[in-house]
Amino acid sequence: MRNKIFTTISVFFCLIFFNMSTSLAQYQPLYKTIPNHIPSQNQESESDTVGILIVEKVSIPTYQYFRVANDNIKRPCVIICPGGGYTILAAGHEGTDVAKYFNSIGVNAMVLKYRIPNDANQKDKSIAPLQDAQQAILLARTHAEKWGIDKNKIGIMGFSAGGHLAASLATHYNDIKIENPTKISLRPNFQLLIYPVISFGPEGHEGSRINLIGNAKDEKTQKAINYFSNEEQINKDTPPAFLVHSKDDDVVPVANAIHYYDNLIAHKVSAELYLYEKGGHGYGMKNPSSEILWTGIMKTWMQKNKIIQ
Repeated sequence: MRNKIFTTISVFFCLIFFNMSTSLAQYQPLYKTIPNHIPSQNQESESDTVGILIVEKVSIPTYQYFRVANDNIKRPCVIICPGGGYTILAAGHEGTDVAKYFNSIGVNAMVLKYRIPNDANQKDKSIAPLQDAQQAILLARTHAEKWGIDKNKIGIMGFSAGGHLAASLATHYNDIKIENPTKISLRPNFQLLIYPVISFGPEGHEGSRINLIGNAKDEKTQKAINYFSNEEQINKDTPPAFLVHSKDDDVVPVANAIHYYDNLIAHKVSAELYLYEKGGHGYGMKNPSSEILWTGIMKTWMQKNKIIQ
């Protein structure tokens, strides 16, 4: 009888823990009041027709928080920005799947559903994604105690155009685009960039550039090109970086990652770049052209940098 009672109680608490953990992984609003916002009909949609979760027309930014365990241990946290050329979000294989991997190695994760640049619902579409990334790190640091986060081990991660957003936060964290009355640091402690768009120059990804800042040939657009060419915005305080790219990437040239890495090293910022011979673009955690998992190399890098044990 006593064993049955113990088993029942154990199952009960396991169910409570499971429900608490999964509830945190539900979409939560990123802001109380969205900055830089023009009220309009919410046309956001999701599709999963080929086994890849795609989110379109995001105008209301949200996040999902994946916590390792509901205990008192303070763990690192990675904010994940899915890719999609600033026109969609590949929210599964470049988002929630990655968050679950981080949980498996003892790292909390936040998947950011950032706004897709759109003149119809943003006063200045060029800064909307960066605002959302800044707000995500502000939330993580503000709620670090409650969410079980080590506030000195919060990183930003991005895939493809999400990598551009992550690098934009890593290089523009001091150019604050959101309300931050308590002046909490928006600097990520590290950055993880997977086949990232980095430059808005000739070697960058034209579609991402046009979707974020437009295609005008005026002085304002040229300033935006310079601002968002993140390889040119590095300084000695830029966070340490881990990068992955494929040499045969025909969507985002490998030069993006190489030049970013070279400039990090030139400014004496700790960085590591792993290059696949083949792989193309958009493969998420598993490059089908290689048996080598970049996630394992990244984990070792995180251990070397004392982010995880």
